[in-house]
Amino acid sequence: MNPKFISAVIGVLLLFGCQNENSDTPAKKDKALISYVNTFIGTGGHGHTYPGATLPYGMMQLSPDTRLEGWDGCSGYHYTDEYIYGFSHTHLSGTGISDYGDILLIPTNSIQFNNGADGKAGYRAHFSHDNEAAEPGYYKVHLDSTNIDVELTVSNRSGIHKYQFPSAENQYMVLDLAHRDKLLDYKIEKIDDKTIQGLRHSEAWAKDQRLFYYMTFSHPMERIVYDDNEGNPMTKNYKFSSQKAVIKFNNPNNETVYIKVGISAVDIKGAKQNMIGEIGDKDFETVKKIGQEYWESQLEKIVIETDDIDNKTNFYSALYHTMLAPQRYQDIDGRYRGMDLKIHEADFDYYSVFSLWDTYRAAHPLYTIIEQDRTNHFINTFLAKYDEGGIMPMWDLAANYTDCMIGYHAVPVIADAYLKGIRGYDTEKAFAAMKHSATRDKFGLEAYKSYGFIPVDEESESVSKTLEYAYDDWTIAQMAKDMGKTEDYKTYIQRAQYYKNVFDPESKFMRGRFRNTWFAPFDPYEVNFNYTEANSWQYSFYVPHDVSGFISLLGGKDKLENQLDELFTAKTETSGRNQSDITGLIGQYAHGNEPSHHMAYLYNFVNKPHKTQERVHEILTELYNNDPDGVSGNEDCGQMSAWYVLSSMGFYSVTPGSNEYVIGTPLFDKATINLENGKQFNIAANNLSNENIYVQSVTLNGKTLEETFIKHLDIVEGGTLEFTMTDKPSTWGTDEGNEPKTEIKDHIILPSPYIEKGDITFRGKTEVVLNTSEKDAKIFYALDDEAFQVYSTPFKLTTDTKVKLYSEKGDLKSPVLETPFYKIDPNLSIKLDSKFANQYSAGGNDALIDGIRSTKNYRTGSWQGYHNQDLVATVDLGSVKWIQSITTNFLRDQGAWIFHPSEVEYLISEDGISFQSVGKTKLNTTEKNYNIAIETIALELKGKNARYVKVIAKKLGNLPEWHIGHPMNGKSWIFVDEISVK
Repeated sequence: MNPKFISAVIGVLLLFGCQNENSDTPAKKDKALISYVNTFIGTGGHGHTYPGATLPYGMMQLSPDTRLEGWDGCSGYHYTDEYIYGFSHTHLSGTGISDYGDILLIPTNSIQFNNGADGKAGYRAHFSHDNEAAEPGYYKVHLDSTNIDVELTVSNRSGIHKYQFPSAENQYMVLDLAHRDKLLDYKIEKIDDKTIQGLRHSEAWAKDQRLFYYMTFSHPMERIVYDDNEGNPMTKNYKFSSQKAVIKFNNPNNETVYIKVGISAVDIKGAKQNMIGEIGDKDFETVKKIGQEYWESQLEKIVIETDDIDNKTNFYSALYHTMLAPQRYQDIDGRYRGMDLKIHEADFDYYSVFSLWDTYRAAHPLYTIIEQDRTNHFINTFLAKYDEGGIMPMWDLAANYTDCMIGYHAVPVIADAYLKGIRGYDTEKAFAAMKHSATRDKFGLEAYKSYGFIPVDEESESVSKTLEYAYDDWTIAQMAKDMGKTEDYKTYIQRAQYYKNVFDPESKFMRGRFRNTWFAPFDPYEVNFNYTEANSWQYSFYVPHDVSGFISLLGGKDKLENQLDELFTAKTETSGRNQSDITGLIGQYAHGNEPSHHMAYLYNFVNKPHKTQERVHEILTELYNNDPDGVSGNEDCGQMSAWYVLSSMGFYSVTPGSNEYVIGTPLFDKATINLENGKQFNIAANNLSNENIYVQSVTLNGKTLEETFIKHLDIVEGGTLEFTMTDKPSTWGTDEGNEPKTEIKDHIILPSPYIEKGDITFRGKTEVVLNTSEKDAKIFYALDDEAFQVYSTPFKLTTDTKVKLYSEKGDLKSPVLETPFYKIDPNLSIKLDSKFANQYSAGGNDALIDGIRSTKNYRTGSWQGYHNQDLVATVDLGSVKWIQSITTNFLRDQGAWIFHPSEVEYLISEDGISFQSVGKTKLNTTEKNYNIAIETIALELKGKNARYVKVIAKKLGNLPEWHIGHPMNGKSWIFVDEISVK
């Protein structure tokens, strides 16, 4: 044999041998990982994060507050601000609603009770980012106004403030319990010259939050004065009536002042024990060192290698953010305040702040990899909340159910963990709690169980709720199947198919069903209350548990591919109501909001993985940045960051509960997941570059991997996933059978038929056309109490009629649905001189005279809405008639910017030209009143002859100064329903 040929073969073998050996070598850190965390990422834009000191999943978040209100003040801090109001001890990371900011402290050089937000003298202090720095577990800033240096560090339930004053004179500290939220109860109690304790009982997003505090000072109080609640100092806090205090320290040598603070949701004793048990006599640097060592060990759960410092910073900042929630909500002795607001004790770690609509998608699947033990504690917490409050959390906060967001997403968190073998809890009790969540009659579930979907006119956000309930039910079915519960499996695998009932086969979008018709007019770009923080584009791909069934509805894989292409290339504008959460748009893909997070990976399901790779790389590199505005939407308690952590390693959990992760494209040369079982999972990317974003081939533990997904066991059993990258799309993963697949194969249901054409309210007659999305299904219908008959051709209605319908195919039968049709008096008509909003049409032009009355829920589509304009409507009675009274209903829901009109005037006419005013009612609409109410404006005429009745309702216009929408130049809505003339 030719010696040169032998040498070449040996060279190639050595090359591949070195490459494989290198890929099996764990990634190594080059320096402390906490140094790569930029805690300011997300503090700008709409990220809603905070930069201050906290520990992983910690109870205390000691951070500066720069903003008192507004949507971008949810975390208390925004990078564009110039003043710090103080340093409070609790904060939320990335939420879309404001709360926390409890127990504010700020050092100052004079007695000030006013915070300065009104522009008058106050305790707030100017600062510059040039003199501000933060690391995990540590924060510092120089206050320019007072020339005071501040440093903060924490333990789990306690923290230390470190203040260096410029001189020994005038060393003051403000304690403000009135900061941000509405106070329900409070106490400032001086124990001795170095100790203060008390409570703060407040109402905000959490309607009944209770927090106790205990604080000690390194230097004695020379003096303490209290606010008389009118800004005047008093030396006695009579009956603990004061909400604020100012302390002057006795510090003649100008030594550094330290303040140690413990907090508890249980009682003052708990706050004291937390501080003593965690901090005790430890000094600031020791507490900081312990905290940062804890952070380092947490970040070491995943070690990456890359020369791109920005990407490395983005990764570790994202990993850091995934560990800021849920938050510990339990004292050091095991006591905690439960959902019944009573005190309980547990031998597991009890948590709060479960933003489950967000975090079930990626954050909790990430925890099943790197936080398996903690996941058991999370689920035990769910079950404790189930015992205490009667239901598992949807979005809980400080022992309060907020009833925020949709779905029952504690369910997929449990099912995903259970199916992955994480079972450190009572699995039978967990399953019972899951079924309980799915069998209540709240939030549209009663209709969902009866009809197989939620009608628009019965519940808001009906399409999103139907889709997310269906996925949640699928996870119940998977757990039931594994536990051998065959009847439960059948029930919930059938419910998992209810998504089919909101699929419109003509438009190929998920649409609201309004009285068994499709909600119209339909615009997939329109943001309305059929969807949760989204439009139809952003929810029509949400069938992660039955992608095969979704493909079948669309008509094939090519149809799903085309629909995805259109999604990513559609115009970026939306119509309808303003929805600030819809951000990070690529076409109509909205990465800034969670319903879109799985969509880029759906290309793998149609054997086009290169398109997944392109879109995932685009999102990773363009929608995450190493700057304050570095997150494309609210960080949402770790979900936005978890997407980045998983995707940057090369895979994502499209369907939690499937035990599979769909492969995308890696961003780093090497990553190692250090598992709790002592094993390691290594990910290596050969030939990776900014151009080489496409996967050419993959091996798993040295064996060729043709499938475009990996299993959970592949990760937790340890091993190596090795990518070879290239600069152009390859054939990897394109063969049939290599794609991921989610598919429901048994207990198939029949989608319900629908009314394709026909006016629910009509004049004279209306033609009714029925249809179904199921090929070859027969439709049966009945009119009023007549017998059912097979539908073959359209039929006409000429009177008030109830139309009943269902479909059959083989042994399958859909539920029976009923729709009432109403005939409007043919002599009655209405002319609208104002233009109603499309998403609040209530059925169209005749909605105000159709005889159908609305409830207090404006989201159901039965109210007609007018934005920032007067309502002018003229009712034609058909002939001159004797009129006794005129009434009109208006809705007030000030939280939704819906105000009663400022004035309602009624006018009448016989000829439609010359109108006479017969009554005018003024309303005090600017008064703050968050109670939802329907106001009926009635006018008794005692007999007047007229053919035409005109209603003019004057808008409020600009929102009042007290309203949250006022700073955004918000305008009011008028919601009206039914003009009745007797």
